[in-house]
Amino acid sequence: MESEKQEKVSSNQIYDLLRERIIKLDYEPGSVLNEVDIADEFGVSRTPVRKAFQILEEDQLVKIIPRFGIQVVPIDFIQMRHIFELTRVLDPYATRLAAEKMGNLEIAELEKIVQRLKSYENIERDYQKAISDDEAFHQVINRASGNPWLQNILHNLHAHTERLWHYCEGHFDSMELFSRTLSLILEAIKEKDYDLTEKYALEHIDEFVSKIREVLLKL
Repeated sequence: MESEKQEKVSSNQIYDLLRERIIKLDYEPGSVLNEVDIADEFGVSRTPVRKAFQILEEDQLVKIIPRFGIQVVPIDFIQMRHIFELTRVLDPYATRLAAEKMGNLEIAELEKIVQRLKSYENIERDYQKAISDDEAFHQVINRASGNPWLQNILHNLHAHTERLWHYCEGHFDSMELFSRTLSLILEAIKEKDYDLTEKYALEHIDEFVSKIREVLLKL
C-alpha cells in the first residue's frame, strides 16, 4: 500500500511544488509545515515528503526541527547580502558564457521574454508575471552557459533572490527594473559584444539590490 502511494507522486515532484510555494511565499517565511499534512495532501507516505524536505533543507529553504516540524527559513537580509555577493560574480559570468555559445533558438526565447516584459504596464496586475519572466530569462542564460555546475549553483541562489522579489511586492512602482537591463543584455548578445553583455548583467543585479535597499528603508 505504501509503495502504491509513492508511485503516484515522486519526491522530486513534491520537492518542485514545495520549492515553488516557498519561493512564491504561499508558505510564509517562518511558518511551520507538517510532514503528515503534506503527505495527506499528496496522497503519499511520509517517505517521499521527508526526502523532499531534506533536499529543501540542503537548499537552505527550510529547517528541519526534530519534534517540532519543518520551518520555512525566514528571509535573512544579512544572508541575502552574501548571496548577492555571489550572484554579482556568477550571473555576469554565466551571461558571458551563454552569449559566446548561444544559438538562434535561445535568442528567440529571450526575445519573446523581453517582448512580454515590455508589454506589462500595470505593476499591481503584472508584477508576478514579470518575476516569472525575469527568472525564465535567467534560466535560458544558465542553460546556454553549458556549465552544469554553474547552472546548479545559480539555480539554488536564484531561489532566494526570487523569494526576495516576491517579499518586496507592493514596494515597486515601475516595470522598468525588469525590462531595461534585460533588453540591453539581449541586444549585446545579438551584437556578440561579450564585454557589454557581462556589464549589463551586473547592472541588472545592482539595480535590483539598490531598489531593495530603498524598500528596506521604508519598512
